[in-house]
Amino acid sequence: MRIDIHAHAFDPKIAHKVLVQLEGHYGIKPIGTGKTDDLIERLDEAGIDKSVVLTAATTPSQVIPANNWAIQLKKNNPRFIPFGTVHPGFDRNAEELDRLERNGIQGLKFHPDFQGFRMDDEDFFEVMELVQGRFVCMFHVGDTLPPNENPSCPKKMAALRKRFPKPIMIAAHMGGYQHWEYAIEHLAGTDVYVDCSSVLDFVDDTLLNRLFDAFSHDHILFGSDYPLFDAATEIKKIACRLNLNDSQVDDLLSRGESLFV
Repeated sequence: MRIDIHAHAFDPKIAHKVLVQLEGHYGIKPIGTGKTDDLIERLDEAGIDKSVVLTAATTPSQVIPANNWAIQLKKNNPRFIPFGTVHPGFDRNAEELDRLERNGIQGLKFHPDFQGFRMDDEDFFEVMELVQGRFVCMFHVGDTLPPNENPSCPKKMAALRKRFPKPIMIAAHMGGYQHWEYAIEHLAGTDVYVDCSSVLDFVDDTLLNRLFDAFSHDHILFGSDYPLFDAATEIKKIACRLNLNDSQVDDLLSRGESLFV
């Protein structure tokens, strides 16, 4: 089964607003509408069977509605593997995690930079104590600030993994957006998975090859970061730049399946 491990789709009422925010933060003009029908069309074009759909509550008040959206997606569309969300400032994380589990949600997305906490905050550690090995955990890692100043970074990700060894952890953007040298230093050789979302347009061929050589191949997952990028286009880019044959591309796209068995 071919899986896009890193995509986003939003309630039609807020999709446009979210796209404006994403473009404002990253300076990347989204290629998609951010709506489920557009995502499914792009999955079909790319020959992808399923997509993880990520959401992260940027405030405690968004936790319930964001998870309602994830549960609705789970019930209504078998092409999606929706992840839920919790927030260190939310006072009912334990019962919300129970609700997600009851509704078949298998993963959680954490975005320290947007959610307003640091990856080494004690309040966040309390959340992770509740999570333990119950969910696959996807983390946004990295940004434009230097690692020590940024809320998330490869060094903090490695320390988090050491403190919480039970959950499957995925460090998005090959271990740290704009922090790739630090990702190689701190995350290569660990059992943390990485995905290739929002990487190809920002690294040269030398660094791209170094990243793919640094991490165990069975721990590198395909992610498009839709609606910022298109899966079919990203697959063509990565195949061309890494000189992958059809079998190697299929292997890359199929690795995510084992996380959800």
